[in-house]
This record gives sequence, C-alpha cells and structure tokens, in this order.
Amino acid sequence: MKLARAIHFDESDQRVYANPARTGEWCISGGFEFSNWTEADLAGKARQAFANGWLGLETGGRVTFVAVTLIEPGELEALTHALAQHFVTYYGAPSQEAAAPVAAEELAQMAELCDDHTPNTLLTVAREITEAGVREAFRVIEAQDAGLEQFAIHGDLES
Repeated sequence: MKLARAIHFDESDQRVYANPARTGEWCISGGFEFSNWTEADLAGKARQAFANGWLGLETGGRVTFVAVTLIEPGELEALTHALAQHFVTYYGAPSQEAAAPVAAEELAQMAELCDDHTPNTLLTVAREITEAGVREAFRVIEAQDAGLEQFAIHGDLES
C-alpha cells in the first residue's frame, strides 16, 4: 500500500502556512477542514492552506508537496488511530471508536490517490469553493530518473 509524505524543496512552506507540516510526516488531503468555509474565510495564510495545503497527520500542519511512499500495515493502523483522535480533539467526534471509520475512509481515499503512482511521485492539490462545496484537483509530477553525475562533484582529491 502507498500513502504520501510531506516533502520540502525550500523554506517557503515555513512562511506561507501558519502551521507548516514537518518533512517526512504522513499526509492526506485534509479537505474536510474547509467543508464549511466561505470566501470570507479565505485570507492570508488560511487562504494558502485552503488553496494548496496537504494535511500532515502528526502536526496538523500544511505542506505544498507530498511524495508517494510505501507504508507498512502497522503504520496505517497507527495513522488511523491518530486521525480518529484528531477528529475527536478538533471536530467534536464523540469518541475515537466513532471516528475510526471516518479516519479509515480518509486514509483509504489517499491510498487510492497514491495507488497508481510509483514511489517518489510528487502530488499537489488545488482547491476552490464552488456552489456545490469545496472542489479538489490533484496534479501529478512523475519522478524522473536522475544520473549520479547530476549530484556528484567529480575532481581530483590530490589537488
């Protein structure tokens, strides 16, 4: 099974999100956070989180890029538990037991999104408010084969 982890190419997420996700943490779309938002809610860093942010499952922070990665079954169980607790803590779910099926469904949707992509494929999300609610669109950036010469510096150690 595959899910996605937060990835950073520079420090920009530290500036554009009120609460940036940590590099390497597991992420989901997290669009549910915006289900009751209106245009009036879209200002400043909240607008950026709405428009382009994936939800980090450890920090509750946002990140612009995620990378598709393999996940172990035990990790998925822990994430389901943590997301269910997030629903209790921040959204008023009556209990973890009641929230667990919803958390499992959110993670299953993310796994489905990642399923057709090879590891290291990058994903972005774009959201907009429509008359029918929040609409999400996903962009896929395929991993490119990179030769060692792109990263290695060749030279003479004697000089």
